[in-house]
Amino acid sequence: MAALGLRAPGLLPPLRAPLRGCLGPCRLPGSPGAVPVSVPVPVPVPVRAMAGHNRWSKVRNVKGPRDAERSRLLEKMARMLRAAAREGGPDPSLNPGLAAVVAQCRTLNVPKATIEGALRSVRERPAGGSQLLLTARGPGGSLVLLDVRTDNVRRSQAELRTLLQRHGAALTPDVHHAFEAVGVVRVSGRTLGLEAALDVAAVAGAQDVAEDEDELKFLCAPSALGSVRQHLAAAGLRPISATLEFRPRSALALPDGPRAAAERLLRALAEWPDAVRIVHNIQDVPAVTRGGHSAPATTRDHQ
Repeated sequence: MAALGLRAPGLLPPLRAPLRGCLGPCRLPGSPGAVPVSVPVPVPVPVRAMAGHNRWSKVRNVKGPRDAERSRLLEKMARMLRAAAREGGPDPSLNPGLAAVVAQCRTLNVPKATIEGALRSVRERPAGGSQLLLTARGPGGSLVLLDVRTDNVRRSQAELRTLLQRHGAALTPDVHHAFEAVGVVRVSGRTLGLEAALDVAAVAGAQDVAEDEDELKFLCAPSALGSVRQHLAAAGLRPISATLEFRPRSALALPDGPRAAAERLLRALAEWPDAVRIVHNIQDVPAVTRGGHSAPATTRDHQ
């Protein structure tokens, strides 16, 4: 071993510096004066709570769904703007129906850029977009009629079938007879009381008057829609819109279980951007579409 330049373990000189991580001087085992190697004891480090995780949880659970709901609302209002502009022209000053939708957009704080973008798309491409009247049978035998506006019929029908199936409903083409068409002329109710409106309706040829938020709806036969609007304008009223809408011929009473399921279906349909009007025949269930140009016409509010 001496020839090879090696030394026996017992002849190794002691280390002059302590090994890192030892508590005090350390020597290799087997060396003269060796002592047991000391192992450092780890000192616990307090862990601070991650505030960012809690913040992200709030964003995901609160802000995320809120933003998604706002996005659906803006998309729906844009579709309503385009539909009203195609019906009566893209100038709100010449199209009372469009003016009503624009006013509704402002009430809902729809950005001005969204309104202008929807109207610009109609000016640039006046033809396009489709209107569909679709009927479905829901929980408990309830019936629903949907006024759908879309630029892709196949996509909208596929989305609607999926939504209905998820809530125990299905499209059915054989229930249109459960709804009747009615002419509806809307005017502001802020300057005219209901009693005075009934007197005006009798002269104008309207069949009935119904209140809807801050508006009055003059109901008439579809064939009398134009003449009723002219008579109301001649009487000093300013019609907001004159449209053909639908209402159920009769109301259906549902027990609690099917009624709750039907209400969930109606809420889901109301969130679907392509649905502009929703009419249903469920007794004592309020409308799920907002008032204004998009609301269906009914004297019982079973929509």
